[in-house]
Amino acid sequence: MNSSDQQVPFRRTVVSYVQRGERMTVGQQRAWDRHWAELGSDVTALPEGPLDVESWFGRSAPVVLEIGSGMGETTAQLVAAQPDVNYLAVEVYKPGLAQLMLRAEKLEVSNLRLLRGDAIVLLREHVEPGSLDEVRIYFPDPWPKKRHHKRRLVQPESVELITSRLRPGGVLHLATDWENYAEQMREVCEAESQLSNRYAGEPGGWAPRPDWRPVTKFENRAHDEGREIHDLIYERV
Repeated sequence: MNSSDQQVPFRRTVVSYVQRGERMTVGQQRAWDRHWAELGSDVTALPEGPLDVESWFGRSAPVVLEIGSGMGETTAQLVAAQPDVNYLAVEVYKPGLAQLMLRAEKLEVSNLRLLRGDAIVLLREHVEPGSLDEVRIYFPDPWPKKRHHKRRLVQPESVELITSRLRPGGVLHLATDWENYAEQMREVCEAESQLSNRYAGEPGGWAPRPDWRPVTKFENRAHDEGREIHDLIYERV
């Protein structure tokens, strides 16, 4: 498979997420009312063409995109730990984005912007080729039943698209606690010719768990249930 700096004509009919309820707590609603207009945008409301990241952040800096920030437990800490990057979080779940803004507010971060909607649409239609320094996909929905594997986010077409949006030397970092999904991630990424496994020399090609990635309650639950956490870190060549 070859990635290029041209628009990747990826169209999909199956999405990797489920639409969930949008009822928010009082605190989440307040955070949404205070910050969304400034810090967030719906993917469907973006102007046609590439997102002007520098104008949105008011500065030029390395750009990190996290796909699926959930309730923001990890994301807020990662943003606070990297004030020198422009951090984009894309998530479909409105209360999760509101909770992330609430967490970010408490940590007094200013380098976070949020996008609500389909990450694939965002990447395909609003992210320029070679413009991202890192893409992070942490604990995506595993869709454990075999008949649902086609709904998993990490597929050959999505990885090709992500890779095309990374700059040379840019990083794709994945983590999951489902062994079958981890093996699928590794297989898909190894087949992408523009990606190189940073830890190819390690057993199985798995990356050591980065100590800077906060441990979430979901990760702790995985440990309690006997599931091993697998990290994979690839660079665009």
